[in-house]
Amino acid sequence: MTTTNLDKAARRREVTAPEVVPFGWEPTRPAGRDAHDAHDDEEVLFRFPAPDDPAPGTGRLLGMSIYASLLGLAGVGVGVRGMVSQIGGGVPGWYTWVLALLGMISVALSVGAFLSIHRRVLPVLLMVAAAAPLTADVLLAVAY
Repeated sequence: MTTTNLDKAARRREVTAPEVVPFGWEPTRPAGRDAHDAHDDEEVLFRFPAPDDPAPGTGRLLGMSIYASLLGLAGVGVGVRGMVSQIGGGVPGWYTWVLALLGMISVALSVGAFLSIHRRVLPVLLMVAAAAPLTADVLLAVAY
């Protein structure tokens, strides 16, 4: 008796989202939710959109995407400038680590903004906050 790839795949244990991303985000909502469970959504600030969520506004998504693209382009510029400075020498040992850390903080804040896109003010605050570490990165890159 031979087994096919389909049989092997059927025997594998399926991994669910909470096992992979245990942060309280859920890809779908439980079936038996009613109106009194609506307050649960208010407690979870960051979650992947569920299939029955309304689509975010086109203008909001476009604005956030353009802003994130500008942040990303500035981050690439800082990264190239940091690499040139590192290769050229004359920079302190902490320079590269601080550039990388500030860049990662900015990216994390941007990701949080997109994961909270269904909130009213939080995505805007996170996108604005993402500019602060990137501004420090730019100032640090210009200084060295």
